[in-house]
Amino acid sequence: MLILIAGPYRSGTADDPARMADNLRRLEAAALPLFRAGHLPLIGEWVALPLLRLAGSTRPGDAPYEEILYPAAHRLLAKCDAVLRLGGASAGADEDVRLAQARGLPVYYRLEDVPGYQAMAGPA
Repeated sequence: MLILIAGPYRSGTADDPARMADNLRRLEAAALPLFRAGHLPLIGEWVALPLLRLAGSTRPGDAPYEEILYPAAHRLLAKCDAVLRLGGASAGADEDVRLAQARGLPVYYRLEDVPGYQAMAGPA
C-alpha cells in the first residue's frame, strides 16, 4: 500500500525550526518499518518542503506555506491507500484522517496494526 504518515509537524513547536525538525524525524522514523513491511511510505513534508523553498517561503504560516503545505498532503492522500496517524495534537493530521475516512481508506494508529508489519517484525 501507499501509506501517508500523518502526525504533528508544526503543531506544538511555536514555529521553532529545531522542534519542527524533531517532529519530522519522528514522522520519518515510521517510514522504514512501513517500507520493510512491504509498503511505500509518504510524508507530506517530503513533497511540500522543497516546494516551499522554491516558492520563496520564509516562515511557517506565510502565503507560500499556506498555499503548499496542507494541499500537498491532501493531493498525496488522493493517491494513497491508507494513513498511519501518529500520536500528538495536529490539526493537519486530523484533517488527513478525516479526508481518508471520507474516502473509505483505512487509518492505522499503530505500526503494529498495519498489514504486514507483524510478519516483518518477527524473529531477527
